[in-house]
Amino acid sequence: MKKLLLVCALMTLAPPMSVSAQERPGQQEVVVTAQRRQGVEPKAIPVVGMLRIADFAVQPVIVAGDTRDPIRRHDEIYATIKQAIELAKRSGSIELASGAVVVEPLTLENYRNLTLKDDDRPDSERAAFLIKTRLANGADSKAALDRITAFIKSVPTVGRAELKTDGDLTLSVVRPDQYRSAIIDLVASDAKTTASRLGPDYAVDIKGLDRPVDWARASLTEVYLFLPYSFEVVPKR
Repeated sequence: MKKLLLVCALMTLAPPMSVSAQERPGQQEVVVTAQRRQGVEPKAIPVVGMLRIADFAVQPVIVAGDTRDPIRRHDEIYATIKQAIELAKRSGSIELASGAVVVEPLTLENYRNLTLKDDDRPDSERAAFLIKTRLANGADSKAALDRITAFIKSVPTVGRAELKTDGDLTLSVVRPDQYRSAIIDLVASDAKTTASRLGPDYAVDIKGLDRPVDWARASLTEVYLFLPYSFEVVPKR
């Protein structure tokens, strides 16, 4: 019996020299919401990928303030954020961050870079950031949420500033591109099995394995990592 020919399009495309690792989401910590990454259709999610526990549970929050004097209002908002950073450092289980897609640590050195935006009331503004807690195998989303909720309640607020949640608990994954080789192995194994069932006269042509690792939320604590590949079973030439 002839060996099954598995034709894999495994071109590794090096990024342009002008693109640094800091500009590639797959090399950093990324937020995984209930929705797919922007610009990728749900139908493009392939059957074969990697299901794993997320690295962090992530809660978007805001600090809102409505002190009439704008300078004092700004000081109260930022002072409350500073209190949260200092408390998180002592907690041992909570981290603060910022970012809508790529997660960056929120520190005493950069917290004043958070943008203040108009809130939904007159003379009010708010700053948004993220509260994180690490997950592990067997992780319980309720336990993670309880830790975050307790932390929010424990943060001392300043003046009229208020710290509150801003949406549902979500997840994050650190460097999803590190799972690229394992995902390719899963795809190749599945494609080879599929072709072998049709006999030795067929091969598999796989496309899309040169694309970046993509991600979607799979459950309360799990993420699904995948390459947007497709394959076709074809007769051997």
